[in-house]
Amino acid sequence: ETASLPPTPGTALKVVFAATTSKLPNPVKAELNDLAGIMKEKEELRIQLLAYAGGKSLSSSKARRLSLSRALSVRSYLIGKGIRSTRIDVRALGNKTTEEPLNRVDVNIIAR
Repeated sequence: ETASLPPTPGTALKVVFAATTSKLPNPVKAELNDLAGIMKEKEELRIQLLAYAGGKSLSSSKARRLSLSRALSVRSYLIGKGIRSTRIDVRALGNKTTEEPLNRVDVNIIAR
């Protein structure tokens, strides 16, 4: 299943993680590659990463650390694909969501 990314601002992608890991899932790498291509063509766009970590066993501080780790793994991958770090905003929101899936990073495209 492939999703085409919108070249316009909005939610481009949801990266879903296993409950206890911050390792970037392999299936999403192709979509991140596509996103990197769009970002290289359109210098006026930025990426906002909204990271979440949920689960009953996670304290609020652990959830925040795990969500930050997830956002940084997505950010590192995009930087490795040639996107400047100054174009990527990271927000680690921990368990501050009720929207499923709880363990995810929302990748949003925003215009400067």
